Amino acid sequence: ERGLMRLEKNLGAGKLTKKNVNNRGYNKYLKLEGKIEVAIDYEKFKADDCWDGLKGYVTNTKLSGTEVIENYKNLWQIEKAFRISKTDLRIRPIFHRLRERIESHICISFCAYSIYKELERVLRINKAPFSAKRAIELTQTIYALDYELPESRKKETINANLNNEQKCLIKIFY
Repeated sequence: ERGLMRLEKNLGAGKLTKKNVNNRGYNKYLKLEGKIEVAIDYEKFKADDCWDGLKGYVTNTKLSGTEVIENYKNLWQIEKAFRISKTDLRIRPIFHRLRERIESHICISFCAYSIYKELERVLRINKAPFSAKRAIELTQTIYALDYELPESRKKETINANLNNEQKCLIKIFY
């Protein structure tokens, strides 16, 4: 009802136009009248009243209702995977035409996500004080010098100016 009141207020103020008519939120109750006149569809609003407080699932699966609801509860994990892929790993859709390129892109994306999840797991087990995203940022500023002693032919590595977080990260992985 608050959403309907907001719509009525915006309609009275002349703030609603044809571009506001869509199926998002309370805008689904708007309808076009005449050439470009926008009005509230009160019949649609009243028809939706019977669904207040209910949540429904539309599916084409053969799972039982209980199984559908249980699987839906885990949807957040899939959404988190896509969020990680898009933000932390910066994986974006790439439009390939050849089957080999499509499969390669999917394989690389899956491998990157698997490595990221393994990084999260290792950091969690070692109780690291930073996230996987922060660990990736830290590795981008770790500098090292590899050298070989001329007489003994012994190879050594020196890490240059590590901060405490970087030292902690190196301790976890070495």
